[in-house]
Amino acid sequence: MKSPLVFRFCGLLLLCCSLACVAAPEPPRGVTRATQVEGITEYRLKNGLQVLLFPDPSKDTVTVNVTYKVGSRHENYGETGMAHLLEHLLFKGSKKHRDIPGEMSAHGAEANGTTSYDRTNYYETFAATPENIDWALRLEADRMVNSFIAKADLDSEMTVVRNEFERSENSPFGVLMRGMMAASYRWHSYGKPTIGARSDIENVAINRLQDFYKLYYQPDNAVLTVAGKFDEAQLLKQIQKTFGRIPKPKRQLPKLYTVEPAQDGERSVTVRRVADIQWAATAYHIPPGSHPDYAPLQVLAEILGDTPRGRLHQALVEKRLAVTSFGYPFQLQDPGLLFFAAQLDKNTALDSTAKALLEVVEGVKEAPITEEEVERARRNLIKQITLAFSSSESIAIALSEYISMGDWRLLFLTRDRFEKVTLADVQRVAEQYLVRNNRTEGRFVPTAMPERVDIPVVADVSSLLEGYEGRAALADGEAFDPSFANIQARTRTEVLASGAKVALLPKKTRGEQVVLGLVMRFGTETSLHGRGTIAELTSAMLMRGTANHTRQGLQDRLDELQAELNVSGDTHSASASVITTRQNLPAVIELLVEILREPAFNAKELTQLQDRIVTSMEAGRQEPQAIVGRELARVYNRWPPGHPYHTPTLDEEIQAVRAVTLTDIQNFHREFYRASALQVAVVGDLDADEVLAVLHQGFGDWRSVSAYQYIPKIFQTLPRQDLTRETPDKENASIAATLPLPVGEGNDDAIALELGTYVFGGGFLNSRLATRLRQKDGLSYNAGAWLGLDPQSSAGSFTAFAIFAPQNLTAVEKGIAEELRRLLEQGISPEEMAAAKSGMLQEAQVARTQNDQLASLLVKNLEIDRPMDWYREREAKLQALTPPQVQAILRKYLSADQLSVVRAGDFSAAKKRGQ
Repeated sequence: MKSPLVFRFCGLLLLCCSLACVAAPEPPRGVTRATQVEGITEYRLKNGLQVLLFPDPSKDTVTVNVTYKVGSRHENYGETGMAHLLEHLLFKGSKKHRDIPGEMSAHGAEANGTTSYDRTNYYETFAATPENIDWALRLEADRMVNSFIAKADLDSEMTVVRNEFERSENSPFGVLMRGMMAASYRWHSYGKPTIGARSDIENVAINRLQDFYKLYYQPDNAVLTVAGKFDEAQLLKQIQKTFGRIPKPKRQLPKLYTVEPAQDGERSVTVRRVADIQWAATAYHIPPGSHPDYAPLQVLAEILGDTPRGRLHQALVEKRLAVTSFGYPFQLQDPGLLFFAAQLDKNTALDSTAKALLEVVEGVKEAPITEEEVERARRNLIKQITLAFSSSESIAIALSEYISMGDWRLLFLTRDRFEKVTLADVQRVAEQYLVRNNRTEGRFVPTAMPERVDIPVVADVSSLLEGYEGRAALADGEAFDPSFANIQARTRTEVLASGAKVALLPKKTRGEQVVLGLVMRFGTETSLHGRGTIAELTSAMLMRGTANHTRQGLQDRLDELQAELNVSGDTHSASASVITTRQNLPAVIELLVEILREPAFNAKELTQLQDRIVTSMEAGRQEPQAIVGRELARVYNRWPPGHPYHTPTLDEEIQAVRAVTLTDIQNFHREFYRASALQVAVVGDLDADEVLAVLHQGFGDWRSVSAYQYIPKIFQTLPRQDLTRETPDKENASIAATLPLPVGEGNDDAIALELGTYVFGGGFLNSRLATRLRQKDGLSYNAGAWLGLDPQSSAGSFTAFAIFAPQNLTAVEKGIAEELRRLLEQGISPEEMAAAKSGMLQEAQVARTQNDQLASLLVKNLEIDRPMDWYREREAKLQALTPPQVQAILRKYLSADQLSVVRAGDFSAAKKRGQ
């Protein structure tokens, strides 16, 4: 479960539509149709429940999302964090669903719950079967009013939530932002973090939680959203049958009336804690997310905070006063905040950066916004808007934010306002809100004239939307069959003249969306020796300019093409991912070819990149999870220095990053970047012949001048290691226990190991490890296990992990060891095995319905010449496994006594507390 501190930009949740809406069916008795906007239909039940249905036959999944109009804003004295704590308890079971995590895993559901300032929501995405839909509706209806909310569950979950609180204490920016929120809001509940105060988390009484639950968790305070592949008429009958029987409550919800007064002077917050980075930040009160001024404020945030064209980037990062900068607004039901921040290394003068930050943000009157800046910002954000609505499940979940602001249709109204933003609007809101007396300044490591800013409020959201109809909905995609046979039959493979391999899978998608995945492999163990860091920086430089486009020019061109394009890489490969539309795909591929073949490799950009990377690594110097991750790799991958798989120390890696020169990168690109070992997969709404022609044009003649040879990950028998790393002043600790395995993905024993690991540490909160450390003992917010198996060699690893409070180290280590021994000695029950098989199979099926994941799978198949039948046969082997077979395989490879353990945290403080 999540307790987000910030909201993502609302534009990611919006849409552009083009075709007529499909008529909604006649609702059954007891259900009335309220309104319809762009493919989403609202219904009302007699008990007050709002229902939003969003049919999308192109998905073989269904998302069920229940939004309750209650969040941390509704908490009283001594109850901070109660809404979030209650969210956790709703996964502890209800009268008819006593093991909710187990049911989630058995149905292969991707599920979660989140709490924010104005709302709480619970959602699950699963394969679109009648049985799964019926299960999800019955589950959500039952836990709406019949959840246990028991004292025993509170006792165990309280410590889990406290551990989540402790984890948040490790984030320098998170702690700073919390302080700035508290300073900005003297009276309004937005000044209190959603996670709550530690003392309230630890001491809240069960009867207060139960009263809170009974008051707010009722049908007249909830919105049920269902999106995906379903029969709308049948679904309405099921909803009436499950939710309609819940009586309408007779109580009256309390009316919240606290209004934050206008700020009458600048405020400042300074946080001093152990860390290796600095932050400078500033925040300003802004209107609610439903107010007309929100749209120009979002454009203003983009103009000031974008990278690389944003004013803050130009003034701070370009001049090496900071390594990163950004800006974002909180879109809330009541007046929110607009944040701007810059991260800098520990050696940069914080005063200089903080001063420069304020000069840029509050200097808009002296340096007015330009038409070019507004157009660029709007173009970038409109691109995100257009791409976002291709995912019905994302929209189903995103609607929670607009529901919490007063009405789900605000999603569309916000879009409409955004498209009409003018230069005058942006300049006006900048001069009105970005002023000294409306400012709260923050630093992580310190009036002459009264000046008041009255923040407008929205009294009645419904009046803004009276008669609102919206636009036509996007065209539906096809009902795609994600079976192995269908994927194999519909995938066209080709080999270009250069040797590059291509897989094309045309399918009709919502909004004509198409995705592309690309992997370029290069080098040999010998030719890459000592050049791993150079390889990583080479790929990181590709998006920073080409022979024909500056870094900003690339972003502008992608905005014009309404495309997302990302390039990354490691020591022996470079990867790219693309999301765009059918119409723009050829032009985007041409731009990708230019990025890969004609990079500019600018010296100034390299310096900025090195600064950012080094500062990011320094930020992890005192972070337990980062330390455990690095040390874990060093325990398992004992490759000699210079080997492509070698994991250096943090100081060695920082030194290596600083040592890379522009000449190193230019030479590396010239020697290794070619298409002979290139794999490309394109999935979605595409013309296969047209795409193939563009790929031939771009990559067909790009033959390699150096050899490529896969570097096998050889299994090594390693002595057991036991490592402890101290991180002073960190309230959250991390642990990982690992064991190398002589097993690759193709090994006959691999599928049994995967199932056993799923039972031990996979699934949704109901694995052996999560049940022990979280559900039962209340020691960890996040605990689990994974199996890493190489697809081309006989090498793998088993790893268990957990986060926890340092004083609980002994109990956590004991829990990991005891649960693994119990698994090996007692094996898996038939019921556990059936649930695990169901969960694994349905999770895999859902993954094959996601275009980006399907493209990644096809790229992998191209690399190792693997047909889809390989996965079908693997699933057949999974289905045939018996509990004794799995137990035998687990005992063959795993041992609790042989695990190497790495832990990091403030254990000296734990000892003082009497661990």
